[in-house]
Amino acid sequence: MAARTIDQEVVQRLAKASDLAVLTAIALFLTLQASHTSQQISASGFFALCIALASMRLVRGFGLYGVSAWIRGVSTAAKSFCITVLIGLAAWFAAPVFGLSLSPKWAISFLVLTAAYFSLSRLFTHLWSQPLARAGTLKQRIAIVGGGKAAEDAIHLIEQSPELEADVVGLFDDRYDNRSPESIRKHRKLGKIADLAVFARTNRVDLVIVAIPMTAEQRLLHILKRLWVLPVDIRISAATAELKLSPSAYSYLGNLPLLNVFERPLSGWDSFMKAAVDKAIALAAILCLSPVMAAVALAVKLESKGPVIFRQKRFGFNNELVEVFKFRSMYTDMSDAQAARLVTKDDPRVTRVGRFIRKTSLDELPQLFNVLAGTLSLVGPRPHATQAKAAGTLYDQVVDGYFARHKVKPGITGWAQINGWRGETDTREKLEQRVKHDLDYIDRWSLGFDLYILAKTPLALLKTESAY
Repeated sequence: MAARTIDQEVVQRLAKASDLAVLTAIALFLTLQASHTSQQISASGFFALCIALASMRLVRGFGLYGVSAWIRGVSTAAKSFCITVLIGLAAWFAAPVFGLSLSPKWAISFLVLTAAYFSLSRLFTHLWSQPLARAGTLKQRIAIVGGGKAAEDAIHLIEQSPELEADVVGLFDDRYDNRSPESIRKHRKLGKIADLAVFARTNRVDLVIVAIPMTAEQRLLHILKRLWVLPVDIRISAATAELKLSPSAYSYLGNLPLLNVFERPLSGWDSFMKAAVDKAIALAAILCLSPVMAAVALAVKLESKGPVIFRQKRFGFNNELVEVFKFRSMYTDMSDAQAARLVTKDDPRVTRVGRFIRKTSLDELPQLFNVLAGTLSLVGPRPHATQAKAAGTLYDQVVDGYFARHKVKPGITGWAQINGWRGETDTREKLEQRVKHDLDYIDRWSLGFDLYILAKTPLALLKTESAY
């Protein structure tokens, strides 16, 4: 399994939130000490917030929230401290404008407390980021699709961007002739375009840059059709494009202009917030439903021999295999770990308790622990077993673009489930509808959408006719 990126946006937002909270608290505490009237007390909060926001803006302006700044702990702490102290002294002089009267003791105390905060916080960041930097985890990892001059120009511009924290991991191209050499500069060709999906599962890839001439329109469209199922950002290099668009049409990776094609569905702060909400709700649900889970576990154990929990390998994020937990609903000697045969109505393999917990979806409750472990989300496309079939054919061979549903983590419930596409997917139509709703969910994702699906799930569970 590929190691995950340490998302720079998330770390920067958390660092900014910490600075805002602590600097506001320091300034507010010291100002309230010197405030005596109700008017001064009410002005103190606004005064403290102004100091914190102005300090953060300048710290950001000097690039002190960036990756390179995390690694340079001492200099980053010193610069951040100097900026904040200058803001604090300016605010101290301007305090009468806010109706406040502050003594020199305020300025000295502010200096001491901010020095302590930046020393400790930037030391922690330095110690945390150093091993990650050595391992390359903080750098964006880029795969180049294509070869020849277009790829060479793109790589040249990336390497000529000194502040860019990025590594080119290799090249992928179907051509093996003088138009696409085995290596460009120090970067080797690692395989064909079809090999990129396998490579991305075992090696972290954050961005795919398609570097072929834009005049090769048919080849470009063919490549993009093959790549869109990957859960990464996909861009077209515009380094040698003859078509001159408005500068606003491009995004830039250092000095390299890019045309955006496909965005990773969940990244940065959105991904962080979804994971945080998932874990908070899953933990609360486990605590509330523990008596129910204990009762189900006892019923499963009493009716038939075997383990209470059934473990099954299923496709997860980026087609990686994850182990999903369920309460066992079949007789142990008839269990089908690969789901080569779908469960049908009155299936003799299913126990009496199993039939009830499958109808009510109580068998899915152990997947709350999958959510805590980070292998599942509360909401997302339902994970399918590796050998699951519709009309006798493996799912990925039934629906074109089936694996695009794995661009996000699978979920316990999803958009398809609350729209009636829950349970058996034994026909082409059922699978097509499920995949259609899964892709619609990915395109429409928001935290509010997740909460809406969670709220509708109990109502969907009342319709049990499609669950066996």
